[in-house]
Amino acid sequence: MKKEPNGNDLRLRWWGMTHVGRFRKNNEDAFLAVVFDAAQVNYLGKTGEADFTVGDFVFAVSDGMGGANAGEFASRIAVDKITELLPRSFRLAQRGMHAGKADVVHELFPRIHDEIQEMSRNYEEVRGMGATLSLAWFSPNWMFFGHVGDSRIYYLPKDGGLKQLTEDHTPAGRLFRKGKLNEREARNHPQKNQLEQVLGANAKEVEPQVGSVGYEPGDRFLICSDGLCDGLWDNGIQKVIRTPMPWLTKYEPAEALIRESLSESGRDNLTAVVIEVLPPKD
Repeated sequence: MKKEPNGNDLRLRWWGMTHVGRFRKNNEDAFLAVVFDAAQVNYLGKTGEADFTVGDFVFAVSDGMGGANAGEFASRIAVDKITELLPRSFRLAQRGMHAGKADVVHELFPRIHDEIQEMSRNYEEVRGMGATLSLAWFSPNWMFFGHVGDSRIYYLPKDGGLKQLTEDHTPAGRLFRKGKLNEREARNHPQKNQLEQVLGANAKEVEPQVGSVGYEPGDRFLICSDGLCDGLWDNGIQKVIRTPMPWLTKYEPAEALIRESLSESGRDNLTAVVIEVLPPKD
């Protein structure tokens, strides 16, 4: 287990960007960056830096689906609903109802699922809409995550390597986890985009993947939509974040990832949020 520094003194630096891609007319991706406590939620800029004296942080990416503008609406519901529910979890803890943060994350997903389903039933123009959601909640020393769909959360420890924390909820993802497909085969599988878990989209129920990771200064995380991964293999993602080519060094990490992915694909919307853990200020 990692040695835990004083987590309140650590800082986060983040960069976020979304892009419609080269062929789509609408951007059905959405991302969220907020800081919150028991009283309020404050939206963060696309880039920034702060420590935990201002509260906990949540970053999330959602990829919507549905006809016309329904996908955009679904992904926006997914990220907006988060901001309504998180302060309540703080208030419950202050009253002695110590629901674990992982439990709170787990409860978020069915509630968002129900909200999308309700809107879909009541409004014909968004019937059948759905969304993925990958969420990372940073509190001092620990990141708690929840996930449904095929957007992804990656962990890049300071000492090297890259680990996909989330599971792609697709037939190809399931086969990959069982070792029956390698990365190349999973990327080319005919069912790589067939979602087995999704928020809304007339799904009866949702069972999110929930987990946590201890972190330390120098660690980085990436939350992204599947459109980014369409143009970048795992080793490509790691190279852009850790050792980008000279032409990419003038861009911030999220934009560098999107530009590199666009150069290789760009068939879908692309979203990237990169979070870096910084040591305390001297």
